Amino acid sequence: MQKQTLRTLYKQKRENLSAVQIKELENNIYKQLFTLDISAVKTAHIFLTLEKFKEINTTPIINYLRKKGIRIAVSKCNFKNNTLSHYYYEENTALILNRFGVPEPVNAEKAEESDFDLIFVPLLISDTANYRVGYGKGFYDRFLAKCRPDARCIGINFFEPISKIDDLNEFDFPLHTVIYPI
Repeated sequence: MQKQTLRTLYKQKRENLSAVQIKELENNIYKQLFTLDISAVKTAHIFLTLEKFKEINTTPIINYLRKKGIRIAVSKCNFKNNTLSHYYYEENTALILNRFGVPEPVNAEKAEESDFDLIFVPLLISDTANYRVGYGKGFYDRFLAKCRPDARCIGINFFEPISKIDDLNEFDFPLHTVIYPI
């Protein structure tokens, strides 16, 4: 299937999930994430939950990483050129919702793409080769292109991967792993 068709389909599938279903799916994903070997990780980048799109609640993941002594970074969106800038997300960092409902840090210390050992990537659906379909603006494609080649990229998704995304291009990056409920 083409990305746009997949985007429409999986947005709707996610929208149709009940709160109880989401909680079950999240718990399954957390169990898998919390068994990963992250002993070499010093800094992790993670997305903050877009509640209006029923994204996975990343707060338990952030809390887990902090307990392991891992420094957390999150992003701010630049909608003029569809890029992300990154900031350290400390326990006392304030967040505000931007005009699109994306939570973003206020007065936080700047982080660079080269700082990240581990990157959690949002997605709507992936394929069995770990390519992803996001919301279609290319924010994460541009971001991942600037990261270190040895940075581990993990996608998080509520749905099992499909066999193939038909319209991949040179800007698409396969993730190292996609975690979904099993």
